[in-house]
Amino acid sequence: MIKVNEIFFSIQGESTFCGFPTVFVRTTSCNLRCTYCDTKYSYYEGSTKTVENIIEEIKIYPAKFVCITGGEPLLQVEIFQLMTELCNLGYKVSLETSGSKSIQKVDPRVKVILDVKTPDSGARDSFLMENLQYIRVDTEIKFVICSRQDFFWSENFCKAHNLFHRSHVLYSPSFEEIPKRELAELILKNGSEARLQLQMHKYIWEPTTRGV
Repeated sequence: MIKVNEIFFSIQGESTFCGFPTVFVRTTSCNLRCTYCDTKYSYYEGSTKTVENIIEEIKIYPAKFVCITGGEPLLQVEIFQLMTELCNLGYKVSLETSGSKSIQKVDPRVKVILDVKTPDSGARDSFLMENLQYIRVDTEIKFVICSRQDFFWSENFCKAHNLFHRSHVLYSPSFEEIPKRELAELILKNGSEARLQLQMHKYIWEPTTRGV
């Protein structure tokens, strides 16, 4: 059984799958409390479903992309089975994870979006360093940037672990904490190899729309 906060159909607003119609499976519970979290309702709310129930609900929607998100999906062991079964059915599956739990057992067909928490996230030092062993060329390493300090910290982290050449690096401005233009200028002025990522869904839907 997996405790699920919500399952919904929307436009993917992040990652290199950005823009594709996607079914989102948001799991319940998170072991972190990031300052910028916009899904605090997923900390506790939800209902338990079997893997089969979840897949049947996904099949209702006309999409080939499925995003497993949270909360923190890797807190629930059956999430690995769900991702593998979705891949077997031909879905293009992505996983959004905080980086605080091991990705070792994630099906290699799954696109992993691996978050590295910055100093101003409120969850500094939560990243499980062994995850760097399991990243692939299609893994996307995400940094939510809250300040100039976060930008330079992220640059140093990426260079120290050769991430720019090992995978895709995404810098996303924390919504309403650092202006997107300021982050863009920092990337340009400092010759960063990161890709600027804006949360497109927040420009499409009203800010009060739950689940996007």
